[in-house]
Amino acid sequence: MTHSARKGGGEGGGGVGAVSGWWGGGWGYLKTGERGGPRRENVKGMSARVALVTGAGGGLGRAIALRLAEDGFAIAVLDIAHAEDTVELIERAGGTATPYPVDLRDATAVEDAFDAVGELDVLVNNAAVYPTRPFVEVPLAEYDEVHAINQRSYWLAAQLAVQRMPARGGSIVNIASMTMHGGWAELTAYVATKGAAAALTKALARELGPREIRVNCVSPGAFPTDAEAIHPNPAEYNDFVLQHQALQRRGTPEELAAVVSFLVGPDASFVTGQTIEVNGGWVMT
Repeated sequence: MTHSARKGGGEGGGGVGAVSGWWGGGWGYLKTGERGGPRRENVKGMSARVALVTGAGGGLGRAIALRLAEDGFAIAVLDIAHAEDTVELIERAGGTATPYPVDLRDATAVEDAFDAVGELDVLVNNAAVYPTRPFVEVPLAEYDEVHAINQRSYWLAAQLAVQRMPARGGSIVNIASMTMHGGWAELTAYVATKGAAAALTKALARELGPREIRVNCVSPGAFPTDAEAIHPNPAEYNDFVLQHQALQRRGTPEELAAVVSFLVGPDASFVTGQTIEVNGGWVMT
């Protein structure tokens, strides 16, 4: 099971938006250092910024990694599987990234990966799993696994990222889910962790603001991705989604990635502690 293959509420997918870069004046690329981490230099010899995305081996995480690479970031791709595939896509498009095939349940492996990356400007906590079953049938071990990947890894990654962010500050984006607002039957463990991600965002934003580290949350709706394979009738589920959205079309991973791009970019320099809903008007807060 990959960390990006079972995204909650249909939150998965692939793709990349197309916007000219801001950070670093062009595509960033990674040189391999002694510990296998990125060094900040782009094709023009200018300083490049580094973004680390968890769960970027597929789904929305891959779309986010591709978009941030296009924006000029050097990308650290963390996932238990398929990280190399995302790196290949970034390189094929003209950028460069480094894969880190890490099990986010392993705190030591996660810390080792952050050590390899070194100084970091942006963290996107995206990895998630969502096993489905009635609440009364959820084994405690399964809940612990969901919590370890969907919430504990967010906490740990944020802590490690903050320790490695430069004096000028940085940005953290936590990916939550619209399911935290109205509840979602048979996804209780997942929904609980997504609500925790939004709450963690506010607490971190308050504490880290004096250091110019901005922390925001993106709450996706239902995106048409491989993650929807959990639904036995895709056509029926598609109709269900459209019946609940104000916008009568399905969203794309590129649209979600564009919001993350905005939040970590210069136009959001005074935005922190916020949860942005990207769900086509399904949930309105």
